[in-house]
Amino acid sequence: MVEITQLGEHQMSIVQDLAYRIWPSTYGEILSKNQLEYMLDWLYDTHALQEKVTTGHLYYVVKENGLAKGYLALEPNYPDAGYLRIHNLYVLPDRQGSGLGRALVNQAIDVAFDLDINALHLNVNRFNKARAFYEHLGFKVIGEEDIEIGQGYLMEDYIMELRLFPDRI
Repeated sequence: MVEITQLGEHQMSIVQDLAYRIWPSTYGEILSKNQLEYMLDWLYDTHALQEKVTTGHLYYVVKENGLAKGYLALEPNYPDAGYLRIHNLYVLPDRQGSGLGRALVNQAIDVAFDLDINALHLNVNRFNKARAFYEHLGFKVIGEEDIEIGQGYLMEDYIMELRLFPDRI
């Protein structure tokens, strides 16, 4: 049985555990070991995650038979009003292709509808095979950006968007 639940600020260890299990497989051939460790430490610091929740970010976990298999992080009205930003959407490697990622995207769409938001917006690494997953679900590449993140590292991303109400943007 698949279940998606929202997480509170004191449940961020679930997200951290999943990130440290998923990222090496997802980014192991894309990023150096040092960059991978730097980004995990930076993005998944306990206090940073808790602050994101208290400032309006929404975190969800997808469970299968009671076990956490993936997570979703959303930010309403980013980069602008009318958008819902998917900051993170990850599923354990052995469960990719099982429909859990699609279930998390559907959760994001449900949140967008509840908030009367017009479009989903995300960045995906230009070398990440997840781009094909997002395109399969209707997302379009609308740009590229390189983001300096410190220590001489860059995030080299495509910017993708899924318009839910095309006439309203």
